[in-house]
Amino acid sequence: MTDLFSKFDPLIQQREDLLATGVTDPYNLVMEKVVSPTVAICNGRETILLGTYNYMGMTFDPDVIAAGKDALDKFGAGTTGSRVLNGTYQGHKECEEALKEFYAMDHAMVFSTGYQANLGIISTIAGKGDYVILDIDSHASIYDGCAMGNAEIVAFRHNDVEALEKRLKRLPPEAGKLVVLEGVYSMLGDVAPLKEMIRVSKENGAMILVDEAHSMGFIGEHGRGVAEAQGVLDDVDFIIGTFSKSVGTVGGFCVSNHPKFEILRLVCRPYVFTASLPPSVVATAATSIRKLMHGSNKRAHLWENSKVLHKGLRDLGFTLGTDEPQSAIIAVIMPDLEKGAMMWEALLEEGLYVNLARPPATPAGMTLLRCSLCAEHTIEQVGEILGRFERAGKRIGIIA
Repeated sequence: MTDLFSKFDPLIQQREDLLATGVTDPYNLVMEKVVSPTVAICNGRETILLGTYNYMGMTFDPDVIAAGKDALDKFGAGTTGSRVLNGTYQGHKECEEALKEFYAMDHAMVFSTGYQANLGIISTIAGKGDYVILDIDSHASIYDGCAMGNAEIVAFRHNDVEALEKRLKRLPPEAGKLVVLEGVYSMLGDVAPLKEMIRVSKENGAMILVDEAHSMGFIGEHGRGVAEAQGVLDDVDFIIGTFSKSVGTVGGFCVSNHPKFEILRLVCRPYVFTASLPPSVVATAATSIRKLMHGSNKRAHLWENSKVLHKGLRDLGFTLGTDEPQSAIIAVIMPDLEKGAMMWEALLEEGLYVNLARPPATPAGMTLLRCSLCAEHTIEQVGEILGRFERAGKRIGIIA
């Protein structure tokens, strides 16, 4: 009998070799207590959180928590059903109304996760015989949506407008084409040149989907993402997002002005065939989204945090993923996986939690420490973070 797990043997061996060096498993951290959006108890000690995607710090917002508790009391713990059957409660509609108001768009669909939003929308609108043109560094959920819909995948070099245009011009003019882009790419924290990419996509007859998971709530005058910041939001056909970043809970969504959008509720399998979000979750999401509409001060503070941390790490001698801060994500490039794991552990021992990211999730086979800042980090905490990076970096030999 063939062992169906044998395909994982190289990864199993790599993990065993890494743990044999004595480092802590970086993918098995347990947070014993979460104190605030920026602090948790890990391994019995107070730890600054710098790897949570909690960009706007909404997880402990008093209004958000109160809304969740109220919905839990009134509607119970779960829906036990799909949105098209018994799974649509008043809270789901209110959450979709909040999204439509936030983006000033006509339609909104809420999914149970951000992954399912990409999986569902892409697989439903781009099927056999259609083409999905995507950045080679696209998130796994985007690739999986293409595979599920059986569309032809055409990848282009990361953030390369000319490469995108060349790919589009090679496709049959009459074919269905969907260009999928991300506002902020989650590994390096770099921003896409959406304005130019949308222009060449429209010129070549393609529809456009932009995943704003890592920019919604933070980037843009109203927090609507990179498309808003670059003045092209009205040219995008579909915006995908998640509640597990700036919104501070869990879930996903798609907003659009397409006049036929509502038919997706009947034909989108990851929407039709899964249970809807619990009432407490959509209540927290709706409350958070409405508060994010007025979050300009928090956005300004988060930008300041990003600039200070980026400059500080660069001045210490670390190699970063971008020359300038472009988002709330700052990637610190490591020489290899072993050194990266050692640095991750050293930071944890200093009382700082970051993400250790490795291939195949990372571009170009690199290992990196991904830092995601929060609007609730104080400037004093950012100073502490830099001190801990300096001590850990010198101890491991990453910096002199």
